[in-house]
This record gives sequence, structure tokens and C-alpha cells, in this order.
Amino acid sequence: MEHTEFNKDLIEFLDASPTPWHAVATMQNRLGAAGFEALDEREEWSLEPGKGYYVTRNGSSIIAFRTGTKDVATAGIRMVGAHTDSPCLKVKPNPEIRRKGFFQLGVEVYGGALLNPWFDRDLSLAGRVTVLDDGGKVRDTLVNFRKPIAVIPSLAIHLDREANSNRSINAQTDLPPVLMQVPEDDTTAFADLLKQQVASESGIHANKVLGYELSFYDAQGAALVGLREEFLASARLDNLLSCYIGLQALLATSGDEAALLVCNDHEEVGSMSAEGAQGPFLGAVLDRWCAAGKTRAIARSMMISADNAHGIHPNYMDRHDENHGPVLNQGPVIKVNHNQRYATNSRSAALYRHISDELGLPHQTFVVRSDMGCGSTIGPLTAGILGVTTLDIGVPQFGMHSIRETMGTRDGYTLFQVLREFMQRSEVF
Repeated sequence: MEHTEFNKDLIEFLDASPTPWHAVATMQNRLGAAGFEALDEREEWSLEPGKGYYVTRNGSSIIAFRTGTKDVATAGIRMVGAHTDSPCLKVKPNPEIRRKGFFQLGVEVYGGALLNPWFDRDLSLAGRVTVLDDGGKVRDTLVNFRKPIAVIPSLAIHLDREANSNRSINAQTDLPPVLMQVPEDDTTAFADLLKQQVASESGIHANKVLGYELSFYDAQGAALVGLREEFLASARLDNLLSCYIGLQALLATSGDEAALLVCNDHEEVGSMSAEGAQGPFLGAVLDRWCAAGKTRAIARSMMISADNAHGIHPNYMDRHDENHGPVLNQGPVIKVNHNQRYATNSRSAALYRHISDELGLPHQTFVVRSDMGCGSTIGPLTAGILGVTTLDIGVPQFGMHSIRETMGTRDGYTLFQVLREFMQRSEVF
């Protein structure tokens, strides 16, 4: 697979994954097609050497792994971590808003979204819906309207003369999307619209909508951009890009070594959930896989936390440390923060650099300006809970947490090649 083929498939993955539930479903399909066996946390497991398995939690987090052909306690595990969620606008439980004949939905901002780019975009809606079907059974199903069904119109500059110099956004009053126009006496319930969508997508005839977790998303698909197509623009690059890279690396390994991919939900809001990186999901899977050998296995293992990095913006070069400004298409970025916002240490960074150098591939380093705050990832959380040596790395991008982000077309494939080699390396530490 060359980088052009890699990016074409990446675009398909991004477009098929508008929410964490859809991303996990997409990964499940690909894992199943590659012969990985589904596990159920409620049942006994009987794991065999040299086999591939996956398990999901909440439908929005997934762990996939190859058991390898060696004793896991003495061989260790090559782990890669990412997250399935992205900042977005989520529909409230009682969302209907009617003003002057316009039907709108109340939304809650999820994560640290960059809000200005959400205005005047073609928006669609997707997520998970829980219904009571006509047989009296409670069922979960996924919905995706796919087409543009809403917009958040900007206020004209004639009515807001300070818009270009002093515009603020009120998340409660400025963000409800407009879905349609209705008569003044309209009593349309959002639940009724959902029942229609559920029936059309899955054939489930719902007597009642019992709950949902739905997100608006940019209906414009991922695309190559630039005069020479040096860039790829899409929603949710942070961090579905890393999910895709980790998945492709796991699928491409020989299977001789024990390797694992974990993609957690809720990273953008702190990871404290049953399926988040601060929760017990990964530890529970390792307990069942490694049993009494878990502590020994962890001591011989390494985690690479893959989450995108801030590429240096040519219009805002002063926002980076002058010696640590990653450039798009010049390689993945080793992320360093001695205050432990990133889990990288000299040992984990050295292993990545060594593998990358062996393959003749580029790499870069990011350190935030000393007078600015630093973001974080699942890396420090996983390292602190498991005690595993960890590296934080990511593909550089523009516009992090925007509704549409931009990456270089070569960096994802570069990271894939290094992670593939890492996951099948006979010795880590």
C-alpha cells in the first residue's frame, strides 16, 4: 500500500465514521473481514495463540489484539492507543425550539470545539438511538441522515458591525441549528422524526424512542486539497486518523508478536467513563488475556499514544517554540512535555526514533512554548494506570478541533509504516 492508496482508503474510513459508534462499527467490520473474532465481556473467553480478537464497550470504544505465538508474560505487548471522539454539537434530550416558524434543535457543545467554523456549514446528524420496538424489546441502533439537514446561519455583518473584530459566541443562544420551517401551530416532536429515520435505515419499527446520543457533523466529505494535493481536509481527523493508522498497522502485522490497539471514547472530555482511558476497559482486557502474567507482560511492553499534533501555521508562527514547530508532510511528531501532559520519556522516544531511522522515515519533535499551556492525551492516563512505558506521538495538522481540519498527505502513511514495524518487532524492552 502506497500513500496514495492509503489516503484513498482513509477518506472512505472518515466518511463512514461520523460518530464514535459509527467509527467502532467500521473498525469491527474491517476486523471481522480480516478474521478477527468478536469477544463478549459478559462471557468466558478462550484465547488461542496466534489469533486475532476484538471487544467493544458501549459501542463507542474498541480494543483489538493479536495474541502472538509467544508467552505474553515474557514477550510483552506492543500497544497503540487512540480515541474515537471529536469535539462536536450534541442534541439535547428535549431539543425542540420553535421561533417564527423555524424548527430548531437545542445542542450542547461536546469538548473544546472551535465554534466559529460551525456557522454556514451543511450539517447532517448521526449517532445511536435506543428504541422500544413493536415487539416490546429495547434495542440500540445507529442512524445517519447522511444528507445536509441543518444549518447554523451567521448573523449578517450589517446587523453585527463588530463581527470581524469582536465576535463572541453564546453556546446556548447562537448555536441551535435550523432544520426546517413549520406552521405556527406545529407540534412536530423530534422523537417522531427519529422513528422515521430508524425505520428507513434499519427497518426497526419503533413504538417509542427511549434515548439517543446524536451529533451534528459536517456533511462535506473528506477530500484531497492543494494545488498538488499535498493536503487532506476532513472533519474528525483528531483523532479518527490515529484510529485508522493503528487499525491498519495491526491488520498488516505478521501476528507473531502480541500486539494491541485500543480506541477509547470520551478523550475530549477527560476520559473519565466506563469506556474512557481513565476507566477500567483496557486493564480488564489485559487481566483476562495475561492473567497472573500481567505485571511481567506490562514491564516488557510499550504503549504508543497516537493523537494529532499542532503543525506550525504559516500565519501564526509565533505560537510555536522556534525550535519545535512541526511542518506538515515532514513526518510524525514526538510530543514532549516534562510536566507530564505527554507521557513521552527519553527511552520511549529513542525506540521510535530508532525504528523510524531504520526505515529511513522522517520524524519531528513538538514542545509547547514555555509561556503557553499544553494539551494532553490518553498517554499519561494509560501510563499512570497500567505502569507501561509510553510514547506520545501524532501527525501534524492545522485547525485542531475545527469542524474541518487539515493534514499532510504523507504523514499518515509514514506513521503507519513505523507502527506496523513496532507492532511486529520481536523485542521492545
